[in-house]
Amino acid sequence: MKKIFLLFAIAGSLIFSSCEGDPGPQGAPGINILGQVFEVTVNFTAGNDFSRLVTIPSNVEVFESDVILVYWLEDVVPDGTGGTIDVWSQLPQTIYLDGGGSFQYTFNHTFIDVLLFLQGDVDLTTLGSGFTIDQVFRIAIVPSEFADANLTMEQIMNSGDFVFLGN
Repeated sequence: MKKIFLLFAIAGSLIFSSCEGDPGPQGAPGINILGQVFEVTVNFTAGNDFSRLVTIPSNVEVFESDVILVYWLEDVVPDGTGGTIDVWSQLPQTIYLDGGGSFQYTFNHTFIDVLLFLQGDVDLTTLGSGFTIDQVFRIAIVPSEFADANLTMEQIMNSGDFVFLGN
């Protein structure tokens, strides 16, 4: 009896594994949304009040709801193969000085421009050129849309879009 059952199981798996139906209709093309990034080099001087207004390039579309992030090129290190790797730090970035005091690379933005600036508890004119001249920043625009702020927590939990990863 066991041998007959085994024979039927093998035969059934061979028969059903080779079945194939007609292909279904082609789905709609997906949407590929990527953030956009550009870099700027800035000189912070007393003449520009240690700030620089960067206009977002016209080929980069930014909406009021999009998120703008800014990164400072903190260092360039060897990669072990003769090349280099860029080390980026997200703003705001606080620099603590050896002699005491600190300053920050920071920013604010609208959907058309980004203001990069230095602020601190030290006289910014005393900072060395390594902190103020030819500073490279990477500005990233992350596509986003406003969430529906009128939902209660109960509505969110019951929407089916919420996944709880609890114990």
